[in-house]
Amino acid sequence: MTLVVAAIAATTTAAAVPGGATDAVHQAARQTKPTVVLVHGAWADASSWNGEISLLRRAGYTVRAIGNPLQDLTTDAQTVHDFLKTIKGPIVLAGHSYGGSVITNAAQGVSNVKALVYVDAAAPAVGETTAQLSGPTSVLTKGSPADLYDAVPYPNAPSNASALYLKENVFVSKFASSVPHGQAVNLWATQRAATTVAFNTPSKYAAWKTIPSWYFISSGDQIITPASEQKMAHRAGSKVTLYKGGSHLTLVSDPAAVTKVIQSAASSVR
Repeated sequence: MTLVVAAIAATTTAAAVPGGATDAVHQAARQTKPTVVLVHGAWADASSWNGEISLLRRAGYTVRAIGNPLQDLTTDAQTVHDFLKTIKGPIVLAGHSYGGSVITNAAQGVSNVKALVYVDAAAPAVGETTAQLSGPTSVLTKGSPADLYDAVPYPNAPSNASALYLKENVFVSKFASSVPHGQAVNLWATQRAATTVAFNTPSKYAAWKTIPSWYFISSGDQIITPASEQKMAHRAGSKVTLYKGGSHLTLVSDPAAVTKVIQSAASSVR
């Protein structure tokens, strides 16, 4: 009799609050899934992950896309590391572009980071810089700085350091070539600068040596070349997804494809 009354009471309580039972189910589902933390790259911001965030949240994941300072690899990674320390439970940590270098360092010493996902990203070894990893045929390697960037001084910058903005033609036709033109121009107009220090700071750690990793590689990426990414993925022992076409911003033009890889990494977490 007591069990019956308790069951009726629980049902009545859920029914008394609109959506109560549904919310409880969704909350329970989120508690059984890892938290997904997304780190953006250079010349972008956290909104570059908007498509993935919507899809992952719809699938029941708690998702955080945090601001990457784009100032210095060591301090950028520390910013992300400190944020990761506030999260309870398992974490899937994904990085795009320069954000890959950041997660490679930020995950070091965070025991609840269970999977790394590199999205058209750099995954440096100890001592390597992000600038070294674009590949010999990359637009960034072949082009002259004057043709690629608008360089701007910034407060308290080290000697000879600049904040770099991609020029419009490079951003639209090379960086974001898979994104509709009007949207690509808007992204160019709202880009965040990345410093030369960020690209030239050697990596202190290589978290992919101890944490399982997944690699999403766009065959149309002209910024970090597919060949360079394949080499990094191979040495990390990553599970590789080769996406035909796309660009360096496939995460914007086809978030469903990127989300599928993130979910694959998340499903491995127990």
